[in-house]
Amino acid sequence: MLNRSSRQCAATIALSVLSLVASSVAILAATSERAATPAVSAQLITAENGIAPGAGTVSAGLALALGEGWKTYWRTPGEVGFPPEIDWTGSRNVAEVEFQWPAPERFTAFGIENYGYHGEVVFPLRIALEQPGQPAHLSASVTLLTCSDVCVPQDFSLSLDLPQGTSIDPDSAARIADYAGRVPVGAEDGGIRSATAHVDADVTALTVTLRRSSPFEAPDVFPELGEGASLGTPDIRLGEDGDLLWARLPIISPPADPTAAISLTATDTDGWAVTVTPDRVATAPPPPYTEARTTAPLSSMVWIALTAFLGGVILNVMPCVLPVLSIKLSSAMKLEGAGRARVRWGFLASAAGVMAFMWGLAAVLFALRQAGVTVGWGLQFQNPVFLALMVAILAIFAANLAGAFEISLPPSLQTRLARAGGAGGHVGDFLTGAFAAVLATPCSAPFLGTAIAFALAGRGVDIALVFTFLGLGLAAPYLLVAARPGLVRHLPRPGRWMIALRVMLGLLLAVTAAWLVWVLRGVAGTTTMLAVLGMTAGLVMLLSLSRLRCTVRAGLALPLVGIILFAAGDLADTSTPRALSSQVTEWVRFDRAEIARRVSRGEVVFVDVTADWCLTCKANKALVLDREPVVSALAAEGVTPMQADWTRPDPAISRYLESFDRYGIPFNAVYGPAAPDGIVLPELLTPDVVMAALDDAVGEERDIAGQP
Repeated sequence: MLNRSSRQCAATIALSVLSLVASSVAILAATSERAATPAVSAQLITAENGIAPGAGTVSAGLALALGEGWKTYWRTPGEVGFPPEIDWTGSRNVAEVEFQWPAPERFTAFGIENYGYHGEVVFPLRIALEQPGQPAHLSASVTLLTCSDVCVPQDFSLSLDLPQGTSIDPDSAARIADYAGRVPVGAEDGGIRSATAHVDADVTALTVTLRRSSPFEAPDVFPELGEGASLGTPDIRLGEDGDLLWARLPIISPPADPTAAISLTATDTDGWAVTVTPDRVATAPPPPYTEARTTAPLSSMVWIALTAFLGGVILNVMPCVLPVLSIKLSSAMKLEGAGRARVRWGFLASAAGVMAFMWGLAAVLFALRQAGVTVGWGLQFQNPVFLALMVAILAIFAANLAGAFEISLPPSLQTRLARAGGAGGHVGDFLTGAFAAVLATPCSAPFLGTAIAFALAGRGVDIALVFTFLGLGLAAPYLLVAARPGLVRHLPRPGRWMIALRVMLGLLLAVTAAWLVWVLRGVAGTTTMLAVLGMTAGLVMLLSLSRLRCTVRAGLALPLVGIILFAAGDLADTSTPRALSSQVTEWVRFDRAEIARRVSRGEVVFVDVTADWCLTCKANKALVLDREPVVSALAAEGVTPMQADWTRPDPAISRYLESFDRYGIPFNAVYGPAAPDGIVLPELLTPDVVMAALDDAVGEERDIAGQP
C-alpha cells in the first residue's frame, strides 16, 4: 500500500502524463482554422491526424455549417447559383483530390427549383499523395455561393499541415464517413435494374423511368441535362408494387446541347442514393396510373360559373369591343321596324353564334391540351394564317358597310329561303355573333383570367362550364334584346343618317383591320404583311367590280382568299427576334433565370408579359406603365423592368405563365428581396397597385425611389 507521499507523487506523475497526452492530441488533431461569416462557417477536417508510413491517400472533408435560412448548392445547382469550387494551388505532396457530392435536397429560391444543402454538410475529399508516407500541406482556396433572401458569394482560404503519424481523429472520421455514406452509388449497387429517359421534341419536358429490385418509398430525382439546363418540380408516380418510378419534369431552360447525355441521381427516405445514365428512348412512357382530379364542390363550381359570366359581360366594354359594337349596331339597324318575333329570333341567332364559337373554342382547346399542346386565351392571334383571314374578312365587311359593294345571295336561293319562312336572314345574324366573339378574344378582363385558369387546368367538364358561362356573359346584350324586343323601338327612325352611320362603322372595321395588319407584321414579318395587304386590297377591288356577276366575283374571290392564307403561312418570318418596345421605359428582354439572379443581388424586377394583339396590354401601357409615377419608379436605381413579348409563340413564356396558373395576358408580376416568389398584379393596372407592389417587393420602410 502506498503511503501519502507516494500517492501524491503517483498522482503528480499521472497528471503530467495526461497533460502531455492531451497536449499532444491537440497538436496532432488535423483540423484547419475556421473561416466564418454570418452565412457559413467552413473548416478542413481529416480522419487521420498524420500521414502513416506508406500511406498513399488521406480521407478529408470540407465541413460547412450554414446559418439559419442559408443554403449552398450541389454540383448541378438548378437555374440559379453555382457549386462550391476548391483551388489546391499552394498545397505540397498532393497529387490529386477527388471531391465527392452527398445527395442533395430540393429547395425553392425565387420561385425556382434548386438543388443543394442547408444546416450542415461535409463534402468528402479523397486526397492522393505524391510521396506516400511523407508529410503533406493542404492549402484550399474555396469559392461558394450562399443564398437566403439574397445570395452572397463566399471566398476564403483554409490550410492544414499533416505531419507523419498514425493516430486517428475519431470525431472527424465519423463525420466524414457519415457524409461519404450519402454519396450516391452506381446502378448495380443501388439495385437499379433499368433506367430510361425521354426528352420531348420541343425540349419542354423530361420523362424518366427507373425499375429497382426493391420498392421505392418516397423518392426524389435530380436530373442533370447539361450546361444551361434547369428543370421544374417533378411529377413522381410509383407503379408495379413500388418497384417502378415514373417522373416527368418540365424543362424551364433547355440545355446548350440538347443531345448531351443525361445523368440522373435518385434518392429515397431510407437513405440510399444512386446515380445512373439512362438510355434515351424515342417515346415517352405513360405514367403507371392516372391521378384523377377530385371533384370540385358545388359551391366552387357555382362561383367559377358566376366569375366566367361576369368576365364575359365585362368583355363587352373592353377596348377590343369597338368592332364588336359596330357589328351589333349594324345588326340592330337591319331589324328596325321589324316584328317582335323577327327581332327576337335575330338576336337569339346572334347569341347562338357567340355560344357556337365558345363551345367550338372549348372543344379545340380541350383536344389540344389532351395532345400536350400549350393552350391559352387569345393564342390564335399568334398564327399568321388566322390573322390573314381576319384581315380579309374585316376588309370585306368594311368595304361593304362603306357601300363599295353589297353582299347578297343569288336570287334563286333568296326565293327558296323566303318560301321556307325567311330563315335565311338568321344565317347572317348567327355569323355576326360568332364574329363578335372571335374579335373579343384578344382582350382579357377582371374575372376572366381566374375563370380561364380554372378551365384550362381542370377537367373537360370544367372547360365546358367556364366557356358556356363566358359565352352567356358575352352574349348578354343579345339575350337582353331577345327577351325585350321592344328595346329596338328606342333606336332612331331610319333615315339618311343611316348612310353616314354605315360609313362610320365601316371606318371602325377598317381601323380594326389596320390594327390586325400591324399585329401580322409583328408575328410574321414585313414581307408577309405587305403580301397579305396587297392581295387583300386586290380582293376588295375584285368584289367591287359591279360589272361582273356575283357568282363570277365569288368564283374568283375564293381562290384569292386561299392564296392569301397560303402566303401568310409560307412567307412568315419568325426567326428574327423582335425589338423590345422602349419608347418610354428601357425594358430588358425576359429571362426567367435572370429574375432570380437580380433579386439575389437585392434588386427589384417588374415583369410585363405583353403582345401586339393584346389590347388590354396596350391600355395598361398607355394609361399606367408609360405615365408618372410608374415611369420614374421603373427607372429608379435597383429596379429592372423586364418585358416578355408573347406576340409570337414562345414556350418559355408559356411555361412561365403556367407556373402561375395563367393562360392569357396581360400578366404582370413584381419580384424583390421581400417577394422572391413574385407579387402577381391584376389584369387591369392602376398606378397605386403598381407602386404598392414595388414598395412591398423592396420590403423596407421607404418607397421604390429610396425616399423615406
